[in-house]
Amino acid sequence: MTLAGRTLLPVVQGGMGVGISAHRLAGAVASWGGVGTISSVDLRRHHPDLMERTQGLAAKIGREAEAKACIDEANLEALEREVNAARKAARGRGMVAINVMRAVSEYASSVRRALECGIDAVVVGAGLPLDLPDLAQDHPKALLIPILSDARGVQLIVRKWERKKRVPDAIVIEHPRLAGGHLGAARVADLQDTRFDFENVLPQAREFLRSAGLEREVPLIAAGGVRSHGDIARLQGLGAAGVQLGTPFAVTEECDADIAFKRVLAEARDEDMVEFTSVAGLPARAVGTPWLRAYLKIEDRLQKVTHARKRCTKAFDCLAQCGLRDGLPGWGQFCIDHQLGAALRGDTRKGLFFRGVGALPFGPQIRSVRDLLDRLLSPMPAAA
Repeated sequence: MTLAGRTLLPVVQGGMGVGISAHRLAGAVASWGGVGTISSVDLRRHHPDLMERTQGLAAKIGREAEAKACIDEANLEALEREVNAARKAARGRGMVAINVMRAVSEYASSVRRALECGIDAVVVGAGLPLDLPDLAQDHPKALLIPILSDARGVQLIVRKWERKKRVPDAIVIEHPRLAGGHLGAARVADLQDTRFDFENVLPQAREFLRSAGLEREVPLIAAGGVRSHGDIARLQGLGAAGVQLGTPFAVTEECDADIAFKRVLAEARDEDMVEFTSVAGLPARAVGTPWLRAYLKIEDRLQKVTHARKRCTKAFDCLAQCGLRDGLPGWGQFCIDHQLGAALRGDTRKGLFFRGVGALPFGPQIRSVRDLLDRLLSPMPAAA
């Protein structure tokens, strides 16, 4: 795969938060010639000194705005440390990217800090990043890569960005029915819509890019349910330059999460997964752990009595809009930072474990990034 004139493995490791893909995983993937991605959300969790500085801060000082500013700055400091460590681990190979959710309130400051640190690429999903070219105007060499799910989104982003004298350096096409985490559809019921099928969206997006004279300039990267060499070959045959994977990298030795987190994902099957509406108002897919199934049993009751809260339970505004904090009916009624932080620690009772569909390349085994790349990029020998 060629991005901005650089030849890479046709594999992008997807960004996974909170803290699942930090410098160890992203740096390892890049060191082998792929694209390694740090998730920007709440990275202070990987830095004990920053956690000590900010833990329970609102209660200690009694001023939420001041506490939020301190926590946000600690996360930006953590982001800088993680980017620098990943770039050092990559040793000039591959690319190190950062994934920033558009739905996060500190989206702009996270993008700016990553660019100042010399990040190779900024990947943005969970919303349309119409302002990303403006944020990156002083960093023309950094790649800008939106995550979209249908051809209409591709057309909108390209046309809006062209007015800003910029086009995407690549576009990730993520299939909501196959990916894990927050999904690019309006409702859970929309996940089955055929407009998201790779067989439809990849040729449609390529045709639009061809008509706009951008087919060579804007490669497409397919994401969701990619598990094998055959999957990659099939998607390249449909017009993708490469693929993005999350869950298979989450169960590697280099993944930044606790070993218990990796085991939950590695041992889960498709029938163990649950689709639901997250606190960001987006459909989501995760492993049906005891906490998630217990929450879903009372979700209707919680949504009927939802109300805006005076302050965030974490004292910082992690999402621009939050179902729990803002009292939004129909949206999730739990603290996603709390549940994802528990998953990062491997807490199987309280954690929310996002996962994409499909059996993993090594089944329940936890293997190295190198082993995974070898498996993905080598055709399996034909059965005798």
